[in-house]
Amino acid sequence: MTYVSTEDISPQMFITVLLFLLVIAPLFSLGIMRLFQGKKKAGFTLMGSGVGVYIVFQLIMSLFFDK
Repeated sequence: MTYVSTEDISPQMFITVLLFLLVIAPLFSLGIMRLFQGKKKAGFTLMGSGVGVYIVFQLIMSLFFDK
């Protein structure tokens, strides 16, 4: 088992990842819950929103934190 060094992660990157995870994960979980409840339109809308937020997250990470 090896150790992972977190010294290269800036506080700005950590906060950005944390905020986006707090948005993306609930959107997907609520979308899945709505699908189980039989509300297909709401479920797919929430999951689509999660995908949209993920794409925005990837753009922000590539623009501001690219090495």
